[in-house]
Amino acid sequence: MTKKKKSIFKKKGNVVKDLTRNIFKVLNEDNEKSYNHKQIAAKLKISDTDGKTQIIKKLAELATSKQIKEVDRGKFQVNVDKKYSIGTLDVTSTGNGYFVTDDYEDDIFIPNINLGKGLHNDTVKAYVYKRRSGKKYEADVVEIIKRAKTDFVGVLQKNKNKNFGFVVPDNNKMYADIFVSENKMNGAVDGDKVQAKLIDWPKNSKNPFGKITTVLGKPGDHNTEMHSILLEYDLPFEFESEVEKEAENLSIEITKEEISKRRDMRKDLTFTIDPKDAKDFDDALSFKVLKEDIYEIGIHIADVSHYLTPGTILDNEAFDRATSVYLVDRVVPMLPEVLSNNACSLRPNEEKFTFSAVFKINNKAEIIDKWFGRTVIYSDARFAYEEAQYVIENELLKEHQTVIIPSEISITGKAYEVKYKITEAILKLDKLAKILRKKRMKEGAISFDKVEVKFNLDENNNPAGVYFKESKDANKLIEEFMLLANRSVAEFIGKQNPKKTFIYRVHDEPNDEKIAALQNIIKQFGYKLDTRDRKSTSNSLNNLLKDVQGKKEQNLVDTLAIRSMSKAVYTTQNIGHYGLAFDYYTHFTSPIRRYPDIMVHRLLNYYLEEGKTANEDQYEQKCRHSSEMEGLASQAERASIKYMQVKYMSDHQDQNFLGVISGVTDWGIYVEIVSNKCEGMVRLQDIKGDHYTFHKDEYAAIGDRTKTNYQLGDEVYVRVKNADLVRKQLDFEMLGHKTDVVIN
Repeated sequence: MTKKKKSIFKKKGNVVKDLTRNIFKVLNEDNEKSYNHKQIAAKLKISDTDGKTQIIKKLAELATSKQIKEVDRGKFQVNVDKKYSIGTLDVTSTGNGYFVTDDYEDDIFIPNINLGKGLHNDTVKAYVYKRRSGKKYEADVVEIIKRAKTDFVGVLQKNKNKNFGFVVPDNNKMYADIFVSENKMNGAVDGDKVQAKLIDWPKNSKNPFGKITTVLGKPGDHNTEMHSILLEYDLPFEFESEVEKEAENLSIEITKEEISKRRDMRKDLTFTIDPKDAKDFDDALSFKVLKEDIYEIGIHIADVSHYLTPGTILDNEAFDRATSVYLVDRVVPMLPEVLSNNACSLRPNEEKFTFSAVFKINNKAEIIDKWFGRTVIYSDARFAYEEAQYVIENELLKEHQTVIIPSEISITGKAYEVKYKITEAILKLDKLAKILRKKRMKEGAISFDKVEVKFNLDENNNPAGVYFKESKDANKLIEEFMLLANRSVAEFIGKQNPKKTFIYRVHDEPNDEKIAALQNIIKQFGYKLDTRDRKSTSNSLNNLLKDVQGKKEQNLVDTLAIRSMSKAVYTTQNIGHYGLAFDYYTHFTSPIRRYPDIMVHRLLNYYLEEGKTANEDQYEQKCRHSSEMEGLASQAERASIKYMQVKYMSDHQDQNFLGVISGVTDWGIYVEIVSNKCEGMVRLQDIKGDHYTFHKDEYAAIGDRTKTNYQLGDEVYVRVKNADLVRKQLDFEMLGHKTDVVIN
């Protein structure tokens, strides 16, 4: 009996996923056959009226743009005469590229010679044709429609005898050095790290022409490299004076007039739990016993929207940034300090304006009632995660027992009675959070508790050591109540009729091909996944993540599992959140550091005041911008971590390290060091004693003569060969398998 093929189409809520691409997949099954919307719907397993309507509209759009043709009334066919398409260029580190377009199901290979001066992420027009073999397509870029970026960070290499030089970009996807004449060097000298702007790319030149706009300093200098990372991803590292001035002129007074417009919760027991080094506090929890087994729990979020007026310089700057950026040694905030660390920060012993989600909850963590609106609170105390964890682990709540706080943990300025009440609240909240988490897991949520690598930095921001940050009960307590608020706000608006425009945080189901690739890799370690349906996939993923805990392959498997997931994004079109197993989800709880949360606050307040639905197109554009900026911030964060890893390992070049093979390619073996999670590469050509060949199906490099096998997941010893701070690359020397190497 053949296994029924799983449909690639998913329908959730009101949105059809990947409709354009799936329509082309149907039409391309037979170029000479025509299909009407009913036949396409049947092929895609769409039976509801709303889905069919979307197909009709999409067919009309594709016909108008001549991507398909209407051969008979209501019957459509692929336009085989159409050879030019518009899409995005994806350049690889090898200098070749891929053309990504909705006109074709698969990405189309572009050899370097056909890039037509197109750069990574550029919007381009390409001529698509079949290769000589006739089985696969290739593309040739014929027009650059829009540059994704024109500013690049790199090192100036000045010609000593002539009046010009080249900026060699740090980004390995920028395949061409930038020519700079001497009069456009802006005072830079040979060897400087600079930012250069493209100004021209002459037809007969293999190099673009540019000018140096910023001289950053010398390569390898800490601040130079941090600023380089921010500029490389078009992220700011300071506020313009006019933005700071507008922030400083804001009124931050807690007035009686404004309090009268809000629910006053200042008398409720309220506290924050945050990292010990946090400077801004987005959220606070309040706790009140209403009657036996019934509790009122408030999730109070800084009311940033009270201070940010749409259209002002300050609001525009926050929108442009869209997110705070967290590098290894610094935070680049979305809001000026007067707001992020002062007016909006829910600091202890201060009254603050908040936007709150307040719940009545019983002992089974069932929601009896909920309320949303603007509030004013007074935070009684600030807890660090370590303090809350100590309370949970030691079960401090004993009848009339003195509350003991260890010497290294202090809750300053609070009386015994308040300490006791807060410890009681923490213990009850912890029990409720564990019930909520158990429910989520049962409904198919995936538990990604990946270990985070952190660095202990000295006074000069040099890495003095590495430690691992794990999520414990105190972290999960806060996480569950933030998830509750986010989900409940999204449900409150999302279920209203008529439908209202809102911002959702969505996470699509994993791509079948990526799950299959993950399956192939983990079987090397003896694991397997059950992918029969959504529930079995999520359950087996959870079991996998649990089974690898504490094992040598944990970090590798955790990373690969996360990569197999779709990317979470902001959108007005709700399709639910697969990873959390929520049908409705948004971001409501971090407006100090995320602009989408500010928009959510504004929309929620607007609808609470019975406003009509907001403009969907405008908010969808804002969602797209927010998702893009979030992606850039994540890349910058990863680049800063990689830089710090290289810097840390540069001081350990004489040491031998035990590592796990985390990747194998036809050019090298990637090894992740067990003790610090730093990853580097051993070039195949540098392994002594044999010539090694990459065997794709086995995820291995095998010696042609000795048959020595270096396979994914193997434990090996390596030594640092080269630590390149500029390129942020670690090169290792292979010493051999753990079982074969004697370490003194």
